[in-house]
Amino acid sequence: MPLKAELHCHIEGAAAPELVIRQAQKYGEDASPYIQNGSFVWHDFTSFLAAYDFSADLFRTEEDYARLADHYLTSLARDGAIYSEVFTSPDHATKAGLSPKAYTDALGEGMLRAKAKTGIEGRMIVTGVRHVGVESIERAARFAARCGNPLVTGFGVAGDERVGEMEDYVRAFEIAREAGLGITIHAGELTGWETVQAALDHIRPSRIGHGVRAIENPDLVRRIADEGIVLECCPGSNIALKVFDSFDDHPFPALQAAGCKVTLNSDDPPYFWTSLKREYDIAAEHFAMNEKALAAVTRTAIEAAFVDRKTKAALLARLNGAAR
Repeated sequence: MPLKAELHCHIEGAAAPELVIRQAQKYGEDASPYIQNGSFVWHDFTSFLAAYDFSADLFRTEEDYARLADHYLTSLARDGAIYSEVFTSPDHATKAGLSPKAYTDALGEGMLRAKAKTGIEGRMIVTGVRHVGVESIERAARFAARCGNPLVTGFGVAGDERVGEMEDYVRAFEIAREAGLGITIHAGELTGWETVQAALDHIRPSRIGHGVRAIENPDLVRRIADEGIVLECCPGSNIALKVFDSFDDHPFPALQAAGCKVTLNSDDPPYFWTSLKREYDIAAEHFAMNEKALAAVTRTAIEAAFVDRKTKAALLARLNGAAR
């Protein structure tokens, strides 16, 4: 089994159905409209968001969030992952009645528990949400810059790509960049290649969340390859959300063939009936990638990770050791 690393996963969206059911029982809520036969149920983006919000709202205390991070990272490690970056959302914390700091520190505590058990390294990318508004995104950037948690190493923007313009977020990203945080932004998923180009022009990220619709513009694909931008690809999510009709239509192999740095990620795994392990299995089955090619994808992810040099060197040493 190849060693794996993940750069693109929303922590609230990583809550497994069995964990959500336990949380629902704890708070006297009925999960049955959203989880049936051990699986999340939704049929379009609106019903997906309803299931997501219901589940996210069941994490309310610091211990709930610690358990969530511990549960997810431990499950990743079982499937051969040595590194995990998750997107966190101060907006969720506030909604739950926790301070962003209490929420972040609790997730960090869960990551440390998972590391103590399995050796997996975890880091957090604080994210603003496009459809919540520019002010909230700048607030998230200021929090990320000042929170002081050593496991917060990146800043990003997620949410509905159809809302807002990339230039609206320049100030937020400058705050994060000045604090030394890694920069990533969702683009080119539900909207076309134009959002990827706008992200490169205005935000200057080292990584793009998704970015797969760049394939619609050959000049942009060349630019991504030339600038060494890393794409956080999530094939299972893309098919579930009908961004592409089938894995045969997915541009992962074409982007890789064009010289783009691509990685494999699970996004909101249980909602898209996937896992990081399944993403690697998809790449083996549908993109004809052997173990060596999959190990190279893991290497790309670790080299692009928002993590200190010493930890990165240790992770690469683990990968090199496994390859022998």
